[in-house]
Amino acid sequence: MVLRHGAQMPQLGLGTWPMSNKEAERAIVTATEVGYRLFDTAYAYGNEEGVGRGLRACGVSREELFLTTKLNGEWHGIEGVADAWTAATKRLGVDYIDLFMIHWPLPRQDRYVDAVRGLAKLLEDGRVRAIGASNFKPAHLDRVIAESGIAPDVNQIQLSPYTTRDEARAYHAEHGIVTQSWSLLGLGRELLREPVIVEIAERHNKSAAQVVVRWHIQLGLSVVPKAANPQRMVENIDVYDFELSDEEVAALSALDRGEAFTDDSDVMGH
Repeated sequence: MVLRHGAQMPQLGLGTWPMSNKEAERAIVTATEVGYRLFDTAYAYGNEEGVGRGLRACGVSREELFLTTKLNGEWHGIEGVADAWTAATKRLGVDYIDLFMIHWPLPRQDRYVDAVRGLAKLLEDGRVRAIGASNFKPAHLDRVIAESGIAPDVNQIQLSPYTTRDEARAYHAEHGIVTQSWSLLGLGRELLREPVIVEIAERHNKSAAQVVVRWHIQLGLSVVPKAANPQRMVENIDVYDFELSDEEVAALSALDRGEAFTDDSDVMGH
């Protein structure tokens, strides 16, 4: 996927929450062996050091890997974001970050617009290749764009067939922002037991998880499913040899339960 500021990001990657440093290091090495090149972490995950060790140990050149991490609310602000970048690159053992994201808008702090301005300065300096928001609503993004003139490359939001986020996806598409899904398989295993998904999976000789990942892919979304188990890693990335029909995509989308079933980023976050 070509992002608005020119970076190229794989559509499908590996999420690392809630892995420990040791688990993350091992997972990164295994994931690169089966084809992953996008890796997602965050300060809040507490595993950036392990992710960095995995990147160095995997044998793949840094230029071939796309690394995402996120900063917490205490660094919202132009200078604060620069400090967060310095600390993150030290923990990760890298000299640049491919995609640096604001983890939550935290509107009660009222500093997320300046945080985006701080990200833009890092982009200008070449310290990051792309800038991102996470859990931003269209209203938050509207304010960022109106006050700073800056739109992020990516907004990572809670999104699954249970929470299709139609309004947010439409807003992102209008403004050239890539939608990236977290909790893409739903919380727990309830979604993967939905009869319509199980039926579609049997029809394609795929797992329920593969059907859901494929749904995201066909909607043009980026996904970073977490997997520590090598078999699950292979399963999650093995979704390019089948295609859902328009009717099957619509059947998954019809499971939507609405915004009330998402975490409210006006009141939640860190």
